[in-house]
Amino acid sequence: MPSNPYSAPTATVADVQITGQQNFGYAGFWRRFLAVLLDSLILAIPFRIFIAGMESWHGSAERLNPLENASDATDIAINVVVIAVSWLYFALMESSKQGATLGKWILGMRVTDEAGNQISFGRATGRYFGKMISSLILGIGYLMQPFTKRKQTLHDLMAGCVVIRTRA
Repeated sequence: MPSNPYSAPTATVADVQITGQQNFGYAGFWRRFLAVLLDSLILAIPFRIFIAGMESWHGSAERLNPLENASDATDIAINVVVIAVSWLYFALMESSKQGATLGKWILGMRVTDEAGNQISFGRATGRYFGKMISSLILGIGYLMQPFTKRKQTLHDLMAGCVVIRTRA
């Protein structure tokens, strides 16, 4: 069946130059894995400081009122802050003009929509929370990446994103 002559042609990431940079294709599994490790190290420093402060505060609060179980509240506060800061780090950086977290930027990658455009904060947020689904069932959502045409993980597919290389 012939294609609709009234529809606009769609560009693929391979056809698009992003912010004057040449696109070197889709980012592979190991490059993306290293970027996640770098981002984890970058986030681990402030998280460690925050957790140490919360544990110190919890210890002094427990000495003031040993009958009150502040441990659960402290653990909940730590988890909420870690999730919120991680979400903001990934969503704000990936939706910025740079289109990458520090780890992705260092390794020459960028997150775009399927047409090669900058993604919105909402799309970056969906991609971040989609990573939780990608992690389920032994991380199959991540492990499928090398086997897809555009090297997309499950959360990339859910958010309509691709990760491209901006350097060889």
